Amino acid sequence: MPATPKSITVECPCCQAKLTIDPELAAVVAHEPPPAKRTVGDLGAAFDVLTKKSAEREERFRQQMAAEAGGQKGKVLDRKFQEGLKKAKDSPDPPKRPFDYE
Repeated sequence: MPATPKSITVECPCCQAKLTIDPELAAVVAHEPPPAKRTVGDLGAAFDVLTKKSAEREERFRQQMAAEAGGQKGKVLDRKFQEGLKKAKDSPDPPKRPFDYE
């Protein structure tokens, strides 16, 4: 009877990841991730993409800070809390406990 191989290495046709399979256990025993794919052709283009994304993040941060400084967010949260409190007081039923859902 021929000896069975210790492990089999298979390459995924979709992503080129490598799987090592143990035939006796019929299970994957090791995984090697696929090589990273480049999204840009050169270093200058990659730097431009990073600079652009950084500027977008900074702009979103400034917009959020301006919105919070305007005081609208606090007022909206306070109004939501007051409505929830009023609904809880008006409701004759006590709130459900987590184990009541089972």
